Formats: sequence, C-alpha cells, structure tokens
Amino acid sequence: MRVRAALAAGGFASDVVTFPESTRTAAEAAAAIGCTVAQIAKSLVFRSRDTVRPVLVLASGVNRVDERKVAAALGEPIARADAEFVRVATGYAIGGVPPLAHATPSVVFVDAALAAHDPLWAAAGTPHAVFRTRFADLVRMTEGRVIAIA
Repeated sequence: MRVRAALAAGGFASDVVTFPESTRTAAEAAAAIGCTVAQIAKSLVFRSRDTVRPVLVLASGVNRVDERKVAAALGEPIARADAEFVRVATGYAIGGVPPLAHATPSVVFVDAALAAHDPLWAAAGTPHAVFRTRFADLVRMTEGRVIAIA
C-alpha cells in the first residue's frame, strides 16, 4: 500500500504486480515476470560506517556491487546492513525493499547499467510484489545519484 501511494503521489504511472511465486531475488523476479535478470533493479541496503546512515544501491540484477565504488561516491566507508537495520531503516524486509517509500530517507545510488534496459522492474514492498518503471523515473523517484557500481 505504501509503495502504491508513493508511486501515485509522485505521479508515476505504474501498477504493483503480485505473483504467487517469490520475487525475492533478481533471478526469481525475472522468472516470474518473464524479463531478463538485467532488467531487475535490485535493492541493496548498506550502512555508512561513520554516520550510520542507510545507503540504498539500486543495481542491475546481473551486477555485483563494488562496495569500494559506492564508498568513494558516498565519501565514507560502508558496511553490509543486517536484516534488523534494513527493516528499521526502510520499513521493509530484505527481499521486498522497494526503491521508495522508506521509513528513513536513504542516500541512494543508481547503477548506470540500468539505463540500458527498458522497462525495469523493482520490488514493491513484499517478496512477491514488483512494479514496472523506466530508468529516468527510477532516478527521479529516488532522487538517486547515477554511478557505475559494477
């Protein structure tokens, strides 16, 4: 509901689609949707080590995040966030973290590789829900900074 409301409030024309099968991983989401894994904008939450801020990285489902590149763009080291940090910071469990409508504002980085794909699909708040979007809208809805993260 929060994701639907945030999409509508931002003027983004997208419906949340729920599947009976899991969309928790990029591969599961792509199989359920019928798209390529590269079209999945996976949400990875880190925490900044010095200021303990949530850092959301939206990466293409085929890319592995180079944490050094994210830390350099952030200007401080990052660490992997545990499940409790993710839930408190975003309001969602790992496997369903959407790119918007978080409990706490995050610093957001968007994988430049996602620009090569249209449409994109992102988690919609549960491990069974996704929504369709475009790269420019993903950047706009998150106010994310586009960087090369792979």
